[in-house]
Amino acid sequence: MIELICLGHAALDHVYLVERFPSGAVKMRAHRAVEAGGGMAASASVAAARLGGAVAFWGRVGDDSAGATIRAELRREGVEVSGLLECAGGVSSSSAILVDAAGDRIIVNHRGEGLAEAPDFLPLERVRQARAVLVDVRWPQGSVALMARARADGVATVVDLDVGNAEHAGDLLPLADHAVFSQPGLAEFSPDLPVEDGLRRARAMGAGIVGVTLGEHGYRWLDHDGVLRIQTGFAVEVVDTTGAGDAFHGAYALGVARGMSDSACARLASAAAALKCTHPGARAGLPRMDAVVAFLGD
Repeated sequence: MIELICLGHAALDHVYLVERFPSGAVKMRAHRAVEAGGGMAASASVAAARLGGAVAFWGRVGDDSAGATIRAELRREGVEVSGLLECAGGVSSSSAILVDAAGDRIIVNHRGEGLAEAPDFLPLERVRQARAVLVDVRWPQGSVALMARARADGVATVVDLDVGNAEHAGDLLPLADHAVFSQPGLAEFSPDLPVEDGLRRARAMGAGIVGVTLGEHGYRWLDHDGVLRIQTGFAVEVVDTTGAGDAFHGAYALGVARGMSDSACARLASAAAALKCTHPGARAGLPRMDAVVAFLGD
């Protein structure tokens, strides 16, 4: 049985660790290079699988070497990929990521070409077998189709609202039992509002529990009663923040699938995101459940 279905962006990341970011058009040397799978929902699916979840990933890649690598890596991580479409003649999404000594990053992403827009290939009849779905904003047609079917089947819905969500918020928020913004995503959605007011705006559009990740400053959310709650961030030695948000969303959605409270989901997700930051790359630091339990001490 699949506990969690994740749908959205899958990419191949090329990560380069440098001492500092370039200040102009220069040639520079990286002291480490990592090639690994990336993409918001794809990395979230791996995060949930590492934590012991039974997870499927649905999305699109090209019929190129990057697409084959993306599919193979997901399979190695135990993620079920029968809903991952290989688009004939398509170019898979890829990213070049610079990470400096402080763990900050610069990301250049190409979202792919020739990838199917229509979600008619999705095996939506399988949704009722899951306990939750997680979608991102990179493929809105697929996200709306999956969330609408999940709502109809009584399956919990979680949406990852990063930058690029504002024009699709009106379609996604009314279908979301849980809406989790990144800090830049919330700023884009409500540019003139403080954090709490931005969350309340999203809640007024029909979402259930609404929250925002704030990096080292933790996580804030409005619970079912509209009360503002806070999960403080965990202090770790940061190597690379790439994929921390994906780790958070994957762990959070798995908690939702397992019927955990919103505060327990936030704590699990915050710990998973913190541990991810101790390793380079979007996925290398994604922890297993025993590591999270040891980290939390309970």
